[in-house]
Amino acid sequence: MSGHANSLKAILLALGANFAIFAAKLVAAIITGSGAMMAEAVHSLADCGNQGLLLLGMRQARRPPSDEYPLGWGRALYFWSFVVAVLLFAVGGLFSVYEGVHKLTQPEPLKWPWLALGVLLFAIVMESISMHGCLHEVNRARGEQSLWRWFRETRSSELLVIFGEDLAALFGLGLATLAVGATMLTGNLLFDALGTIAIGVLLVVVATALAIEVKALLIGQGVEPRRRAALLAFLNNRAEVEEVLNLITLQMGPDVMVAVKARMAPTSDSLSLIEAINVVERDMKAEFGDVRWSFFEPDVTD
Repeated sequence: MSGHANSLKAILLALGANFAIFAAKLVAAIITGSGAMMAEAVHSLADCGNQGLLLLGMRQARRPPSDEYPLGWGRALYFWSFVVAVLLFAVGGLFSVYEGVHKLTQPEPLKWPWLALGVLLFAIVMESISMHGCLHEVNRARGEQSLWRWFRETRSSELLVIFGEDLAALFGLGLATLAVGATMLTGNLLFDALGTIAIGVLLVVVATALAIEVKALLIGQGVEPRRRAALLAFLNNRAEVEEVLNLITLQMGPDVMVAVKARMAPTSDSLSLIEAINVVERDMKAEFGDVRWSFFEPDVTD
């Protein structure tokens, strides 16, 4: 069975890891005077900003509904998640590709390579801690689903983005370590340049995949297929409901809107029909805690 993931915990872990990596890179840049290492420090600081944007999205998503926003601000979280994906694409991916091409055309010898390698290994440790925490929350949410199926079907955009960031960071750091190590062993700067380009391509691919998934949420997706199936099963098993004619769901950040059209069991009068609908809605919200809005229409045909 799946549970509810603690997205806030995953974001804070990623923020702490990225800030520690930023501090390590900054110290290395100051000691070595390396412009490339300073650029890496700025890159890690930008990653911290990404986590800050996700926290802002979570805060805005908690705003209460109003006449102007009757279904609340839940989908603000999707907007900020999309912004983070775009920043990962532009600041992370495209800048790394540019930096790699620049190194190909104007190669520069590595400064203090052992220090650079030490910073990379430290970053791998910190990102591994972040990924471990993120996977713990992902596993709680996905239940028996595969990681790929969870990635395609999850409606938790903030956890999706943190997972993508951590995954790209770990693979990217691995590539960077191999590139620096190969350059140190051979003295050939081509490895460093190609490694930087490979990291950029990796970030572009991950950021594009994240943007595609979050775009679907921005447009307006319903709940996960397994969640919708559970809602249908619940309604069809109610004695008050003869047949569910139509079920529409809409994921609104952490909350869900449900619209039901159903053929109800015969009642003695209209008041009894209203009471039956109220009972079904009350029990549905008790069973599915994320259902915040419920619109129930009795009918004989769809």
